[in-house]
Amino acid sequence: MSEAPDPEVVELATKIFDLARRGETETLAAYVDAGVPANLTNDRGDTLVMLAAYHGHADAVRALLERGAEADRANDRGQTPLAGAVFKGEAEVIRVLLDGGADPAAGTPSAIDTAKMFGKADLLELFGAH
Repeated sequence: MSEAPDPEVVELATKIFDLARRGETETLAAYVDAGVPANLTNDRGDTLVMLAAYHGHADAVRALLERGAEADRANDRGQTPLAGAVFKGEAEVIRVLLDGGADPAAGTPSAIDTAKMFGKADLLELFGAH
């Protein structure tokens, strides 16, 4: 049986996830630089990169990747940040993730599958180039 998490730790983690959702890059980067794991995940397995990508914050995604966050880390449902960015139509985030090493074939559904579902031929062409 595990102990309940420290409420202060939960509060801090919630704040950091909110920074990623809002794209507050400088503050988010400062927390990671101070020791918060770049691959911190919430209770659904969403990483900071996933949250920043899904909400369209390319600069925050770039800063997290530069600090060692994994571009392809899937959440508990098998979704990757790249597939989320394709779903949301976040072109700049897609480019940042690809430049950061994201694999368009990773995840379920993958970014490739997501692009096919939504008829995004331009993205399929882009993924073919990577």
